[in-house]
Amino acid sequence: MKQFSGYEQAKEAARFSGSERLPIGAYVCQVKNVQYVAGENGNSDRIDILFDIAEGEYKDFFKKQYDANTSEDKKWKGRTSIYVPKDDGSEKDEWTKNSFAKWTNGFEDSNSGYKWDWKEDKWKGLLVGIVFGETGSVIDGREILYTEARFACAVEKVLNGSAPKAKFKAKKGYTGNGNTSAPTDDAGFMTVDPGESEVPF
Repeated sequence: MKQFSGYEQAKEAARFSGSERLPIGAYVCQVKNVQYVAGENGNSDRIDILFDIAEGEYKDFFKKQYDANTSEDKKWKGRTSIYVPKDDGSEKDEWTKNSFAKWTNGFEDSNSGYKWDWKEDKWKGLLVGIVFGETGSVIDGREILYTEARFACAVEKVLNGSAPKAKFKAKKGYTGNGNTSAPTDDAGFMTVDPGESEVPF
């Protein structure tokens, strides 16, 4: 048959239109955008970061996914939220402090000369190792599996294979019976949905 025009572009779009889920593991990532969000109704403040895979087989995974998505309300799927401690002395707050410190350590250990100075906007453009784990949840009555960012580590640990692994996490009554992959428009990566910005929030 005769090759039709636009085949290569269509082939690439089909690969990243939600049919492929990022495998669990550790990746070298680059922060594309940062947004500080004030907590409401008693919730903690948070730092939302948008990122993409910076190297390797899955380089630009989320950009390709975003570019291939033709829906009007598409969102950048490479994202996570880092919650800010309330400093209230609670056990939960101690966990939040530890989690927050893992991220600042990850940035410091991955970028020579960088030191956390309480200015989160400086994360934009920096590299960081991110460990992804598999999560099971119930959404719209269906049990689904998806991949999500769990915690940061040094880029060096990603490169030498010593990055820690993330345990499987079950949410919202997930049982593992009849599980499926995430819906295609969520492309296997689900977290927060903040507002919009240059690399769209």
